[in-house]
Amino acid sequence: MSDTSPTAPGPEPFRVSDEDLDDLTSALAKTIAEVRRHGVILDRLGSEPDPVPPADQQTDSAPAAGAVGPEKADGPTSVFIIALGGEAYAVELAALSNWVNYLLLPVYGREISTTRPWCAQWHEHPEAIARLHALWLAWQQLTDTEAGLAGPSTWHRDHLDQALVHLRAPDGPFAACTTSPTRPNHRVLTTPAPEQLRVGA
Repeated sequence: MSDTSPTAPGPEPFRVSDEDLDDLTSALAKTIAEVRRHGVILDRLGSEPDPVPPADQQTDSAPAAGAVGPEKADGPTSVFIIALGGEAYAVELAALSNWVNYLLLPVYGREISTTRPWCAQWHEHPEAIARLHALWLAWQQLTDTEAGLAGPSTWHRDHLDQALVHLRAPDGPFAACTTSPTRPNHRVLTTPAPEQLRVGA
């Protein structure tokens, strides 16, 4: 007869260590970003016109017309955020924000100072968006298992260090934003491009 007394110990509760939880958070952020990117690709594929027929079904003039491809007429097919627009841009920026806020800044943020500025509203600085997105794309490639054991080191040396030097330079994109968290002041620096457009108009 089995012992059914209430003193029999139950199973131990399952606990996840903080280090493992950080790894799970990072993996989840990466998976969410991948799912979003696949959604953008599927949306793009669904909106494209019919593909060019196979070569054996084309007339002599068809290859020349099909060489341009539907992508050229519809706009950029780059994964780089500054080449995206509309919903695709918004989805990519949201995924980038998750990576910046929950992985990059907690690990590599360091202190903010006049010689190393940072803006909490970095997503309003076009140069910051472009540099951070490029950094994130490289991170996805070089932290993948296919990149090999030296991938993360290459990412630090060739991508992270260079990006932070430019982003956090005293004359970088955040130069007009104050560095004190108690007295935040956000201002996007003006660029010469709008001025040149007005002169030419």
